[in-house]
Amino acid sequence: MADKNNKILAMGNEAIALGAIRAGVRMAAGYPGTPSTEILETIAKNNDGHIHVEWSVNEKAAMEVGAGAAYAGARTLVTMKQVGLNVASDPLMSLAYIGVKGGMVIVSADDPGPISSQTEQDTRTFAQFSKLPVFDPSSPEEAYEMIGEAFEFSEKYNTPVLFRPTTRVCHACASITLLPDMNVPEPEGFVKDTMRWVIFPRTSYLNHIKIEKRNAELSETLSAYPRNFVINTAKTRKIDSATAHTTTEKPGIRKGIAASGVSYAYTCEVLPEGVPLLKISTPHPFPEKLAKEYLETMDEVLVLEELDPMVERELLRIAGKYHLPVKIYGKLTGHTKNAGENSTESILEDLKNFLGTEHIKKHTSVSEQTSESPELPVRPPVLCAGCPHRASFYAVKKAMKGKKAVFCGDIGCYTLGNAQPLDMVDTCLCMGAGVTIAQGLRAVEPDEVSFAFIGDSTFFASGITGVVNAVYNGNDIVLVVLDNSTTAMTGHQPHPGTGKTIMGDVAAKISIQKILEGIGVEQIYETDPLQLEDAVEVVKKAADGKGVRAIIFKSPCIAVTKPLNRYEVQREVCRNCKVCVRELGCPAIVTDGDGVKIDPSLCYGCGICASVCPFDAIVMAESKGGEM
Repeated sequence: MADKNNKILAMGNEAIALGAIRAGVRMAAGYPGTPSTEILETIAKNNDGHIHVEWSVNEKAAMEVGAGAAYAGARTLVTMKQVGLNVASDPLMSLAYIGVKGGMVIVSADDPGPISSQTEQDTRTFAQFSKLPVFDPSSPEEAYEMIGEAFEFSEKYNTPVLFRPTTRVCHACASITLLPDMNVPEPEGFVKDTMRWVIFPRTSYLNHIKIEKRNAELSETLSAYPRNFVINTAKTRKIDSATAHTTTEKPGIRKGIAASGVSYAYTCEVLPEGVPLLKISTPHPFPEKLAKEYLETMDEVLVLEELDPMVERELLRIAGKYHLPVKIYGKLTGHTKNAGENSTESILEDLKNFLGTEHIKKHTSVSEQTSESPELPVRPPVLCAGCPHRASFYAVKKAMKGKKAVFCGDIGCYTLGNAQPLDMVDTCLCMGAGVTIAQGLRAVEPDEVSFAFIGDSTFFASGITGVVNAVYNGNDIVLVVLDNSTTAMTGHQPHPGTGKTIMGDVAAKISIQKILEGIGVEQIYETDPLQLEDAVEVVKKAADGKGVRAIIFKSPCIAVTKPLNRYEVQREVCRNCKVCVRELGCPAIVTDGDGVKIDPSLCYGCGICASVCPFDAIVMAESKGGEM
């Protein structure tokens, strides 16, 4: 970690982590998920030993571990991505009623786009639903400072606080000025008080009344929060409403902009001089007084935000409540798009339509020239060359050829098994759902073999419950655990089956096979998918069984252990049938004129291509690589 007097270049997630350390965080727990993952990793990297840091088994566990630490008076950070908040919502909703003693900040990183998620849900709306305050940083620099303010806010009002960076804040890099550590006293420790810490129905009712009163008061308080403000974009200072901007196209019509999160940063890049801009950093509770004063100076306001029209709805509510003759435009009116992420370019277009093209041309410095750069080629995601999941899917596909089967997938690298030519993922809903969806499909179509694919990390996170359900209810499925010894998709984090923690400490290595045995699964097969013939026979045997059967395909991710060999095509033997290309879709196998070759820079020596070649034209080449 850099000297406190220095500036450092930091990713947004690193900035959040360093800000939490500066704020005196004592407990940090989470579950890996893009775009939030690097926050916990940075805390672990910069941990001097006084912070308990853990990858919890899932987001629900992380939330509850964090709650316990906060009950004892410690400052606690819990991290996840937006869909992880769904998993953690059960304890979160009750925690909103119970409250905390130590500051507790829950980072839920949203993924507009979505870029690497199955939903575009908006944590700001979840904050409104759970009645919790939410902070919405607009840049890495602001996130670094704001996280400390969120901790102070949490402790002052004895409430968990949500913190909502989005992908472009999480993964952008910026120059961060490191500030002195905050003066945080030692945790007091847990003080027994059943009326406070035990959530009886009567307690919840009384606390609900307090929460509603508190949030009404917070709306007033947050109107004075320095990160909620109105500025003149040219001079970055508070404006006099008498100088509010009017357009040349509609003289006398006072127009302004409201923005939140990263959309505020984009807006500042392209907004013409003199146009008033309302910045909302705490979407809930909403700074009503500040917004009312702003709306009183405007005739028309365009709202720029990502995902839900939350700020837009709040401004509409305030305008209606106080009978203000102001028009609010945004997602609800079709003036901005209602899905996907914003960008400087998209916001520029929104401003052109709202303020008038002539005014934008006159004031903005953004080039109007259409870029002549060629479009980038489309590169869909694909399983890595040498990935053992490709072999696992292929083994199942080959074993079930000509038979009626359905393949239920899950969240992870192996979701990419849906792509051609494998085409082996028929369903994918959320983490752990493949195991239970397979049971539902089997109940309706008993003549079909139902396969449920799940990764080793996902098995621990959310798969065990579904297997218990299958055994208890006598369901008939084939569970396929793709054990590659890591949490691959989010950056190779450890999990309970790896035998180490985020801090690198040796931990109990939990056996998936023993868990399945303990649950009551009687037919368990373990095999290496790279031994294709053996793997195919194992799948056939499991498919012919009854009840809950489990196949554990055990082969490490290529990022964990690299094979010692690579393969090459003997051109004199190759018949150019291209079976290897059509069957596997490995990115290392490429066409070369009328023939086929293996790119030596991509091949990691899994050898599956050699197994599928009908003419034995693919053979092992010279030695390469070694363990990482």
